[in-house]
Amino acid sequence: MQEKRGLFGFTRGFNKNVVITGLVSFFMDASSEMVYPLAPLFLANVLGADKAIIGLIEGIAESTASILKVFSGWLSDRIGSRKWLMATGYSLAVLSRPIMAISGSWHEVLASRFIDRLGKGVRTAPRDAILAESTEAAYLARAFSLHRSMDTMGAVAGPLAAFSILGLFQNNYRLVFWISIIPGVIAVLLIVFFITEKKKAKTPAAERPCLTLRHFNWRFRLFIVIAVIFAFGNSSDAFLILKAQQAGIKPTLIPIVYLIFNLIYAFSAIPAGMAADRFGKKRIILLGLILFAFVYYGFAVTGDARVVWLLFALYGIFMGLTEGIQKAYLATIIPQDFKATAFGVYNTVVGLAMLPASIIGGWLWDHVSSSATFYFGSAMAAVSAALFVAFILTEKGHPVTESSASKI
Repeated sequence: MQEKRGLFGFTRGFNKNVVITGLVSFFMDASSEMVYPLAPLFLANVLGADKAIIGLIEGIAESTASILKVFSGWLSDRIGSRKWLMATGYSLAVLSRPIMAISGSWHEVLASRFIDRLGKGVRTAPRDAILAESTEAAYLARAFSLHRSMDTMGAVAGPLAAFSILGLFQNNYRLVFWISIIPGVIAVLLIVFFITEKKKAKTPAAERPCLTLRHFNWRFRLFIVIAVIFAFGNSSDAFLILKAQQAGIKPTLIPIVYLIFNLIYAFSAIPAGMAADRFGKKRIILLGLILFAFVYYGFAVTGDARVVWLLFALYGIFMGLTEGIQKAYLATIIPQDFKATAFGVYNTVVGLAMLPASIIGGWLWDHVSSSATFYFGSAMAAVSAALFVAFILTEKGHPVTESSASKI
């Protein structure tokens, strides 16, 4: 039975799974962000690894997560289970922490990061499917936005906790890694004891979902294409940090810049979700794409540190306008029996596109100029926005009805 009322009416339309999933992401992201920013420093300062090794470790880790998401989504749909795949993914992340804490070489750090990202790849699509299935259609954007907001608040709490521990215990990286296990265990326990999942009728083997795109219509496929084009211009946030330093922001202040970005992202996500449910998800997504184009154009042309602070704030608003709402819209154009597969495909292709995006961004920075990186990102966002307008106009000519959606 779904809750129809909640704090100021915000939780109307979805059950406790949505709130618990948000708490799970808060605690796990706090755990992850206690480790992630320190891993490169630990590798370089404690283990003596060179920069090429650090890049190799992160490349392997992130690629692992992206590739696995589609297979995890398909498996979730095929076996009809979300909760236990989700619990497995989060548990793997927790198990990776002791390996990092006792590591004596970069090989062990690689093993830790690989297992951590393996867990992310396993859990993401089933988690998104639980969110979609626990929410009434009219409230999807606010449900996904609540999740993104709580996830991002974890990304704020984790680094604050890590740097507090480092300050109190004389840069004891290993102690931070050990303590990061605590919020991770809390996340897993929340899943085990508080996430509920409706039991589905057992599907004959011949009728179980296959890993193919034939289940999805042109809306899904075109939306994925637009998302990938945008992702090609959405290079690593490391370039934003480098731009901030280039504009004259002191290195000691850069963590504060990123903290403000995360706070604005967290606090803008929920109002953006409510606006998307009221005024339309596509309008908010389009607004986000246009905002990104202007923000990256701003990074391209400015050399003023004060403007960079403002651009980071606007970048936080962009994240609030798009991250959760894109998934909420996606949930409205995919078949009921293939939700996890669809979220897996989306997360995989967008994640993989960000690798060449960062390579292109770095090449442009080194061989053309720092501005070229951001001009390219702005142009890709503008192209995506134009294609999305065409997508909206095409979709108006082919409206989705309840009966037609069930036939997809």
